[in-house]
Amino acid sequence: MQKKISKLPFKGTPEQEEQLKAAIAQNCHDKSNVMVVMQKAQDIYGYLPIEVQEMIAEGMGVPLEKVYGVATFYAQFALSPKGKYNISVCLGTACYVKGSGDVLEELKSKLVIDVGECTAGEKFSLAGRLMSKGQFRFELLDADGKVVRTASVAVDGSLTVEREDTEGAGI
Repeated sequence: MQKKISKLPFKGTPEQEEQLKAAIAQNCHDKSNVMVVMQKAQDIYGYLPIEVQEMIAEGMGVPLEKVYGVATFYAQFALSPKGKYNISVCLGTACYVKGSGDVLEELKSKLVIDVGECTAGEKFSLAGRLMSKGQFRFELLDADGKVVRTASVAVDGSLTVEREDTEGAGI
């Protein structure tokens, strides 16, 4: 699934910018440290908006395309902010056949966002994707190695909804 670039305006603070500049100053001697700086930037901002990617590229002396390429290649980097509440929908086969696709579509409709996006007030973000068995991310409900027989939804990593049937998949 392609990462979504945030449509929300960037709201970085001067304190955050100073922290990023310090991280760049510590690492700018070695261009191979660009990923270290990107990780620190994500710790500071919570995600990597294009404005932050530009600061990293300029400070590290690398093309913006390299920073963007790393940000879009590695799953650890987010291009959109997370909401206060992160809603995850299982898209594993067992969940999908029990109606998780319908649940996801209803959430997208009600929240007026797509997977990987955050609502304008940054209250909710929506995730739903399948990762390889045994991998764990709070954005995923794929049973983490156990069999799931229901369509499942989690908010902030805690299971909140399990559906046994697909009748009336409304929210």
